[in-house]
Amino acid sequence: MLAAPHDLLMTAGAAFRLAHRALSSARGRLIYLAGPSGSGKDSLLAWLRGRKLPGVVFARRIITRPAISGGEQHAAVAPTQFDHMLERGEFAMHWRSNGCSYGIGCEILESLQHGGTVVVNGSREYLAQARTLFPALEFVHVTAPTEFLRSRLAARGREAPNEIEQRLARHPRAIAPCLQIVNDGPLERAGEALLAYILPPAGRVGAAAAARSVTNAV
Repeated sequence: MLAAPHDLLMTAGAAFRLAHRALSSARGRLIYLAGPSGSGKDSLLAWLRGRKLPGVVFARRIITRPAISGGEQHAAVAPTQFDHMLERGEFAMHWRSNGCSYGIGCEILESLQHGGTVVVNGSREYLAQARTLFPALEFVHVTAPTEFLRSRLAARGREAPNEIEQRLARHPRAIAPCLQIVNDGPLERAGEALLAYILPPAGRVGAAAAARSVTNAV
């Protein structure tokens, strides 16, 4: 069912406009976060993990990139090990981006079968394929103005200036998100918007359904 475009949900002093309602699953929910590099997805997910949400699983990514202090705490593997895991069918999802291979383990399938909510830190380029595999996938787009993205990428120190500009120039084919968060303010504000989408506050049954499809109108 489509939400009326004028409906508003007020959260933490900010207005969030209803977009479209995601398809529901009789079993679990797969929430797929993606967005440009520097949009703050890792920080947002770390904020959520600290809330110990019942019934919510945060999929750990397997990446052919060393883990660094203060960054995403992924499982770092060598390219040959990643290829062996792929050959053994150990990934529910996998893709290549920015010179690295990324994988999401098959353990998420069991969580979904048991009715859990699984949150995946995904890739915009892989989104169409992920939706083919998981038709009820709920896409959450995390973004920020270009100047914020450029500043954050420079601060993390992983890319040269020309590589940063190449990342900023990437614009994969757009797919309408269930929730869009413009992460250009306090992390808590973005976190609360995503938290309301994933796990609405107890006692807010009517607002819970609405909170599943919001666009951050920062």
